[in-house]
Amino acid sequence: MSGIPKLIINSPFQEPSSHWNYNRDSRIFEKKEGRRPAGYVVASSDSKTFDDPGTFVPIDLTNEIRDRVDVWTRAGMPGITSMSKRLIQHWENLEERGPGNRFFFCQLEAIKTLMWCIEAPDTYKTGIEIQGDGGPYERLCSKMATGTGKTVVMAMIIAWNILNKVTTPADTRFSKNIFVVAPGLTVKNRLKVLDPNSQRNYYDEFDVVPTSLMDKLRQGKVLIKNWHALSWDTQEKLDKKPILSVDTRKRREISGKAYVSEVLGEMKNAQNILVINDEAHHSWRVNPAAAGKNKRVGIDGNTSEEATVWIGGLDKIHNQIGILRCFDLSATPYTPSGHKTDEESLFNWIVSDFGLNDAIESGLVKTPRVVIRDNSYASSDDKSRLYHIYNNDEVKNDLNAPRAGESTELPDLLKNAYLLLAQDWNQTKDEWLKHESSTPPVMITVANSVKTSARIYHSLTCDYSLKNIFENNKILQIDSNVLSKAESATEGIEIDYGDSDNKTKKLKNNQERAEWLRKLVDTVGKEGEPGEKIECVISVGMLSEGWDAKTVTHIMGVRAFTSQLLCEQVVGRGLRRVSYEVGEDGLFEAEYVNIFGVPFTFLPHEGGDTPPPPPKPKTMIEPVNEKLAHEISWPNVIRIDRVYKSALALDQTKVTELELDPYAHITKTDLTAIIAGQPHESVKEALAEIGLDRLAKETRVQTIVFQMTSAIYNSMKKSEWKGRKEIYLIQIVRMVDEFIHSNKVRMKGEALSNEDDERKVILILNMNKIIRHIWSAIQMENTDVLTPVYDTEKPIKSTSDMRPWFTSKRYAAVAKTHINYCVYDSTWEATEAAIMNNSDMVESFVKNDHLGFAVFYNYRGITRRYYPDFIVKLSNGTHMVLEVKGQDDQQNRTKREYLNEWVEAVNSHGKFGKWHWDVSFDPSDVMSKIKKCF
Repeated sequence: MSGIPKLIINSPFQEPSSHWNYNRDSRIFEKKEGRRPAGYVVASSDSKTFDDPGTFVPIDLTNEIRDRVDVWTRAGMPGITSMSKRLIQHWENLEERGPGNRFFFCQLEAIKTLMWCIEAPDTYKTGIEIQGDGGPYERLCSKMATGTGKTVVMAMIIAWNILNKVTTPADTRFSKNIFVVAPGLTVKNRLKVLDPNSQRNYYDEFDVVPTSLMDKLRQGKVLIKNWHALSWDTQEKLDKKPILSVDTRKRREISGKAYVSEVLGEMKNAQNILVINDEAHHSWRVNPAAAGKNKRVGIDGNTSEEATVWIGGLDKIHNQIGILRCFDLSATPYTPSGHKTDEESLFNWIVSDFGLNDAIESGLVKTPRVVIRDNSYASSDDKSRLYHIYNNDEVKNDLNAPRAGESTELPDLLKNAYLLLAQDWNQTKDEWLKHESSTPPVMITVANSVKTSARIYHSLTCDYSLKNIFENNKILQIDSNVLSKAESATEGIEIDYGDSDNKTKKLKNNQERAEWLRKLVDTVGKEGEPGEKIECVISVGMLSEGWDAKTVTHIMGVRAFTSQLLCEQVVGRGLRRVSYEVGEDGLFEAEYVNIFGVPFTFLPHEGGDTPPPPPKPKTMIEPVNEKLAHEISWPNVIRIDRVYKSALALDQTKVTELELDPYAHITKTDLTAIIAGQPHESVKEALAEIGLDRLAKETRVQTIVFQMTSAIYNSMKKSEWKGRKEIYLIQIVRMVDEFIHSNKVRMKGEALSNEDDERKVILILNMNKIIRHIWSAIQMENTDVLTPVYDTEKPIKSTSDMRPWFTSKRYAAVAKTHINYCVYDSTWEATEAAIMNNSDMVESFVKNDHLGFAVFYNYRGITRRYYPDFIVKLSNGTHMVLEVKGQDDQQNRTKREYLNEWVEAVNSHGKFGKWHWDVSFDPSDVMSKIKKCF
């Protein structure tokens, strides 16, 4: 078939009867009869495009159990108790339950599979071996995609166990004491619906238990805590704590009995309790042998500590009163390895699997759509640059630049991405308003670091091209440390705000601030709650586990994604549906979440059989005393201050032309649905386009001029003004306006008038470039004085300051340098070094490698360091900074502009002699550059 007419092909209430299968040969999706096997896909090692079908790895145990459960069910589920049979009848009887209260197939499959594990006769389990995690108690895992109703399954498990145990107390397969462990306080509070004694509970709300059995259900006990409550101080930790003089007794680690009393409270005397681990991928046993080899101990120390506390606490409980078994529920039941997700990290005790692809094809979750192409020519490997934004070298280097602050502008590609995704978000918001929605759609961002999160927040609130997308008070930047602190509390706190409308002003301490943040995050998109009107959420982590905001429509990934597990965890934050109404065809209507930056397809795995090459020999590079006569010193300039003329002027005829390429930026994107882990444009009903048409129509050219003027005006420091600020502002407006409307701004290959929508979009997307271009021209023509500012601790540096270092690069011994060897990166540099070494006009020179000589420059909103190639001391007493360049680009030209300013400022100061600068584009021009300095 040439296309997919409808992605949702299965009823959510019936076993999947077909699935979309990727054909390796034809490279298209085909509708295949039968259910998709349980398993996952690992990409081939050279995976680079969407077309990589990857390698399907079946979960053999789960598939075998699935077949056995099917045979057992068709046989009438022999061996189950009368109470279990009563519950099954109640869950499946549509007349008893009513058409509006049906359980999903995946929920019924999960509970039936667990029933099979416990109640089916051994003849149905011959040859089946569930390994578990190697601990002293049994673990059974139900793998269910985010948004498929795991909490209801937990209610089913509790009802099944308590009702059986209360009915037949001697049956040791069941327990009426249930301990539910949650990943954090938010989920713990949400799971209160599992307590049958709670005023609002799922047994009533979802009709899990017949009304006549509710009193019997309440005879059991359900205790719900987050894993932090399992923490304890080991003797090793206690020994490290200081002992106060009033208490000289040696502290002892809490005993097992005291620990169980502290954790379980009224349940402390129970025997063989049942444990339910929600989001169980946090609950894994560290293998001591593997840990010693630094394997499978978690992505970082926090995950290992969490797993240790979680499982270690359960072990202490088991040792004291016994754990009958653990039922684990998770969408991603993998041990985090920090590397790829593969069969070695998959839980060995998964007994049922209803994965993301099954959930999408059954319409139980939103369909994630990712970018498949854009209209810029900079994309490669048939992928849009928006597909994995962070993987773009420019973006990655920019976001990890050590000197970037929270007010530093975002890289152009990321700003471009936000503009595009925000336009689609705005259109979604308008549609929701038409339908009188009380809550707005939500865009979430998952960033790589706290610094990046702060930069994104600053840009969305202050950057001229982005700040009008969301209202400032509707942007929620999550401080992950604060949120983690709130989530680790065993109970929430009540906050008294008094009569203040501005609640945040009434927060008294860090504890209240943390709790308020948790409540905001927890209630995003919920009518009448603190987070009701939130439109944008920025987070470093994956947001709270179990976060159930249904209003997420757009996701921006700004971090590395090293495995499909990470992709699914991020995408999972936006998968919960808004509507569960069934269409006339018995299927759910599709809902979508549009995604930039999350490469939701297969990724190349690490490794390879070829051993690494041996390390190259290293040579020490250092200054030597016998060549001290060739020491070179230079001023240690940390910045250059300017003083501008009282009246600004700009000769437009002298301003260089600025060519803008309409195809260098992305103005339109196509999105499509993900099937079997891959996006495919044959999903006709899921194809969508995001563009900037609306932005262009709603933006006047004069608005663009004012935004550029504001950026330039605000970049001028108060100490640099000579005239009145109001006059400066008027003058800058005129200069920018003249430049924008002049023929100095050219569109490559296009003839566009100033009012054309396409031209306005290009101006908006290139705003930073235009601002830098105009600002540079204004500075050059209007700077009255350049003043270098020196490092007060060390105003002068020299070659004697170089610390010894080692290199495997090529090098040569030359006479006229203070350093023992001249290290070079190319034959070209070696040639120029030889020429300078043999020239009578050169007294000394040094290759600028590990010297610390740098010129600060600003490129694309980030302050960076530029390290010129050589410093040359000439025989006439002057100095020269020489750059060697084979190819030129805009960044190199920007570097030289700042180098020119550095030289002018140092020369105007006059205390460091005369300095020159130049660039050599060929070894043959070196001597001509040197002669110009005489």
